[in-house]
Amino acid sequence: MPNLIPVEIIEQRIFLIRGEKVMVDRDLAELYGVETKVLNQAVRRNKDRFPDNFMFQLTKVERDKVVTNCDHLSGLRFSYQMPYVFTEQGVAMLSSVLKSKRAIQVNIQIMNTFVALRRMLADNKALSLRLDELERKYDAQFKVVFDALRKLISPPDPPKRPIGFGVTEPKAPYIVIKRKS
Repeated sequence: MPNLIPVEIIEQRIFLIRGEKVMVDRDLAELYGVETKVLNQAVRRNKDRFPDNFMFQLTKVERDKVVTNCDHLSGLRFSYQMPYVFTEQGVAMLSSVLKSKRAIQVNIQIMNTFVALRRMLADNKALSLRLDELERKYDAQFKVVFDALRKLISPPDPPKRPIGFGVTEPKAPYIVIKRKS
């Protein structure tokens, strides 16, 4: 089965909110090829399938944080309705609510991405535990090596925003008129 959506696109749309890996309703609707309104309407019609640990609504602060970090969600900034987010279980449940073939195929891809992310996190934890074990076993002469390895496996710090005010409007074209002397 060919991938409809590159895995990188799905990975970029998974956020960590309230300690849960979630996807925003707008992103899911786009991936499934439906309007956000249609997706949320299908969820409301099947509310008993989506308990709080499957789906929850963002607060204003959470929404603003997500919008700040993701340019493609900038349209949510002025939305009067707070978006819903779906956990891995909620995304799995969406396939039973949205019954199109595309929804099923996209759902399989999203589930595979969640599993791959979980596996990657588990591998990093296992590697970190192994490094701790080796560090205890060997003396201080290898401390520099262990510190370098820890730095390599730790997630990178988020980029810092520059301080100051930036003007993003285009420059006005100035016409130079030469006077006759």
